[in-house]
Amino acid sequence: MRVVVADDSVLFREGLVRLLTEAGHEVVAQVGDADALVAAVGALGPDLAVIDVRMPPTMTDDGARAARTLREQHPELPMMLLSQHVETRHSVALVAGGGFGYLLKDRVLRVDDFLDAVRRVASGGSALDPEVVGGLLGPRGGRFGALTGRENEVLALVAEGHSNAAIAGRLQLAERTVESHMRSIFGKLAIPDTGEHHRRVLAVLAYLASRRR
Repeated sequence: MRVVVADDSVLFREGLVRLLTEAGHEVVAQVGDADALVAAVGALGPDLAVIDVRMPPTMTDDGARAARTLREQHPELPMMLLSQHVETRHSVALVAGGGFGYLLKDRVLRVDDFLDAVRRVASGGSALDPEVVGGLLGPRGGRFGALTGRENEVLALVAEGHSNAAIAGRLQLAERTVESHMRSIFGKLAIPDTGEHHRRVLAVLAYLASRRR
């Protein structure tokens, strides 16, 4: 996989490059600001962009805003955002297109989990840090009030990007029980049967949007 890495911290960026390279990926560019990121993606056409949320020029949410630009210019490009702090303003719009991840930087230290998330995002899936999901939580209401506690647990794990099998393992349930919960969630949220993956994305979007502060 060909990867562009964007982070203004040279030390952290070099660490990411080493992790990805040792895992068999090719880092085709490493840049330190949002403008260079957009230019590198346009010139090199990578398979994945790993992006720090806070980068020059303003050191606020330049990386996230660059990701929004890249999603408009290259809608098929998978992106993994990294941040020291939860910044949720752009997350709902970005996750809508699939191939999107958002992890806190300390998760990178869990190397196997990080590389698994990279692979999942690059293949068109999602990988949302539990704290990022938590940052979007707000009072439940509307259709979500009909979900049981277990259904909310299952949907939160779906939002993090886990498969039914992975959710079953985490909650110590049979996979068919998770599938039953998902059918119930789709029914309660009135999500039509237009394909399993598409329904999951719609459920996650509804979940995040309903809880956004």
